Amino acid sequence: MKVLITGATGFIGRALTDSLLADGHEVVALTRNPIGGARALDDRATLVRWDARTAAGWAAHLEGADAVVNLAGQNVSAGRWSNSLKRYILQSRLDAAAAIVEAMHQVERRPRVLIQASGIGAYGHDDEKIFTEDDPFGAGFLADVSRQWEPATAAVEALGVRRAIIRTAMVLGKGGALARMLPAFKLFVGGPIGKGTQGLPWIHLADEVGAIRFLIDRDDLSGPFNLVAPQPTTSAEFARELGRALGRPAGLATPGFALKILFGEMADEMLLNGQRALPKRLQEAGYTFRFPTLTGALEDILR
Repeated sequence: MKVLITGATGFIGRALTDSLLADGHEVVALTRNPIGGARALDDRATLVRWDARTAAGWAAHLEGADAVVNLAGQNVSAGRWSNSLKRYILQSRLDAAAAIVEAMHQVERRPRVLIQASGIGAYGHDDEKIFTEDDPFGAGFLADVSRQWEPATAAVEALGVRRAIIRTAMVLGKGGALARMLPAFKLFVGGPIGKGTQGLPWIHLADEVGAIRFLIDRDDLSGPFNLVAPQPTTSAEFARELGRALGRPAGLATPGFALKILFGEMADEMLLNGQRALPKRLQEAGYTFRFPTLTGALEDILR
């Protein structure tokens, strides 16, 4: 296959690129910084500059591609959410989506599928409910972003392009969110965040990549899919498992008020509140998780 990826230099994008290249597929990586992209990606990937807003200069690379994976957007955990950063988080996603739709109109041999990124935060927060794809969008900034982001590429469906939406949970691998958690646990000061009862959805990086490739290959699958492991967990449960995997205690909770002082609204949305979700549609379609349990996922990553 020929697969075009936006956000290819990110945590998920790099792993997806490596997986596709390892199996002999062609990867075209759109990047605003080809020099940095060349350092981040396997040199077998074709790097193409784009402005992440328009089809200018890259639409021709879409001709004859089999799939597009749109992972582009400002990292939501890049820093404290000022009003300007929140606007950029949303606008960066909408601009990239608009560029893809624009490019789709300019080519004759369009991809058969578009994998559109989103987040598990689409459901908002609830300590009791376990969400599936049947549930509506919730409340909060991340839910509002998903509510606008997901339909931003819907116009490609009228052009005959199948579209699958991936609502991704926290991705665990060598890097990403887990790398930011490890120092505290290694220094014996790790533990749950805030009250600890909030849901902390997760997925192993191998299953994130595996699920994306599964959705690329399955021509009968479209619409939203929760990319989350089938074992729902809470912040306290996650801390216990991580402490066990590292041979460290995990009882020192990080107080919520301190996180609110440091991170403001981002702490409420991403740290002190959460959700639990199930990959209902993915499992119904026959996807088999390599790492369905948190214990197995952490042992694999930390081994």
